[in-house]
Amino acid sequence: MSTKELTVILADGTFPAGREALECLQKAARVICCDGAARSLISYGREPDKIVGDLDSLSAEFKKRFADRIEHISEQESNDLSKAFRYCCKNNFDNIVILGATGKREDHTLGNLSLLSEYTLQVPDISIVTDYGYFVAVNKSGTFESFAGMQVSIISLAGEVEITSSGLKYPMKNFRLRRWYQATLNEALQDKFSLEFADGTPLLIYRTFQGK
Repeated sequence: MSTKELTVILADGTFPAGREALECLQKAARVICCDGAARSLISYGREPDKIVGDLDSLSAEFKKRFADRIEHISEQESNDLSKAFRYCCKNNFDNIVILGATGKREDHTLGNLSLLSEYTLQVPDISIVTDYGYFVAVNKSGTFESFAGMQVSIISLAGEVEITSSGLKYPMKNFRLRRWYQATLNEALQDKFSLEFADGTPLLIYRTFQGK
């Protein structure tokens, strides 16, 4: 676990309800809301430290109430999550958890997950946390924390990649990962597992929390 101050970016998907996700929200040094996510955060009982986006989902009342905390970015070439991420980079926030990135609309979920590989190039300590587990993106071989029985899924975000694993129930040896489903629903055997693949090929790794 990083010892750096935690920044939470709260997207406007399904508001977190899981224990681990809510712990991130509670211990965050700051919460950066993507536009309309501010409403959900207020209902939860915490005020946003910053509201970033094109403000198309923010009421006139909230715009007035939080005028001193709004970062209005009108361009439509990127989504509000990317706008919030760029705000974090500008302010050197380098330990980031993204909450609310899944649920509600599946197209938003897929878009947010695919963006994680781009964000990781600028901020290595970044993840998307859900009520059930968490996603990270990696660009080089490595060893990853786990526990026996942890559910693990691995997805190639940039086409075919040859991958070898150790420490997983269903091992891969020079396996050509071509489709998103091919390396999903695996299981860790111990407190770590390793993946070997060509550097520079982004992989999305999903791991479940204990008991999920």
